[in-house]
Amino acid sequence: MPQGQQKLAIFDLDNTLLGGDSDHAWGEFLIQKGLVDANAHKQANDGFYADYNNGTLDINAYLTFALTAIAGQSAAALAPLHNDFMTNFVEPMRLAKADALLEKHRNAGDYLLIITATNDFVTRPIAQRLGVDAILASNAEQKDGVYTGKPTGTPCFQAGKVTRLNEWLTDNPFNLAEACFYSDSHNDIPLLEAVGHAIAVDADSILHAHAIKAGWPTMSLRDD
Repeated sequence: MPQGQQKLAIFDLDNTLLGGDSDHAWGEFLIQKGLVDANAHKQANDGFYADYNNGTLDINAYLTFALTAIAGQSAAALAPLHNDFMTNFVEPMRLAKADALLEKHRNAGDYLLIITATNDFVTRPIAQRLGVDAILASNAEQKDGVYTGKPTGTPCFQAGKVTRLNEWLTDNPFNLAEACFYSDSHNDIPLLEAVGHAIAVDADSILHAHAIKAGWPTMSLRDD
């Protein structure tokens, strides 16, 4: 729950707080570990990533693809594999300027929320490592503590990010007019337009053009 006049600081994860895409990297990790058919998985993984970048992604098809490899396994059983992924794929994507930005908002007393289209199996441990207060992500379905390999609920993607945030706000009544949101992707324009302070971070060409037209500030968290 918000404390007094605490403000909400929202962050996209992939290619914003991270210098890369954790979802795509998870696919590369599975290939490296020999856990999937290398050629078929790479072709599909790269294809979905291209669709995301050009705004044509079928999010449910992608989530199903991304979650198939963990079907039939529990979070506890998968923990060592995810730890390996964190060490060898996620940590190299960490950005010093992103960590400093989080610390700036933390020191200001803001509530830090990551909102990402990437599934919560991949991203929840990343959010914990980054030390944010909460995360909204696309949900990986579990039954009896075991992943089914299917998504569930509203995907946290495009307008779905606004839907999921509004649902979350019913129990966490922050003022969106005072909230900020940092993102790199034109897929996040619906949520960027919903907050009082939109910031384009290392923006793709579509978002950059939109930000300039809308008068939103732009910035980079990458090394100069």
